Amino acid sequence: MTVADRLKELGITLPPPATPGGNYTPANRVHNTLYVAGQLPTQDGELISPGKVGADVTVEQATEAARIATLNALSAVENALDGGLDAIESVTRITVFVNAVPDFDQHSIVANGASDLLVAVLGDAGRHARNAIGMGSLPRGSCVEVETNFKVR
Repeated sequence: MTVADRLKELGITLPPPATPGGNYTPANRVHNTLYVAGQLPTQDGELISPGKVGADVTVEQATEAARIATLNALSAVENALDGGLDAIESVTRITVFVNAVPDFDQHSIVANGASDLLVAVLGDAGRHARNAIGMGSLPRGSCVEVETNFKVR
């Protein structure tokens, strides 16, 4: 089964790749590693659930935002690689940055939105090492930002 088949089975349509918000490339391949720039939870150019987790944004909203940001990362991969998502051998590491109030302690739950999506779409190739990090702020007031790295063919 191709990754496109799996996405269809899950009822997921990848969004168009996001336009970079600065002077950088959305994905950079070095040998067999693809580094994807941090992705925000945007849909149709609109930021989903802006604000601080634990104040303006619930854990559930932030978890869904992490999932949406990860869909944007997969879109960047699809756009960057000949062979698209089927060129992924494995997800090596992700970092989920969570814009949260100082006493927030559920970063790993928020990060599960990204991790669970990658495993659902890629199976065992989607299992990865992970960092979940609290931040004082993120670009555009986003509640999360997701950075991904892939081993590719």
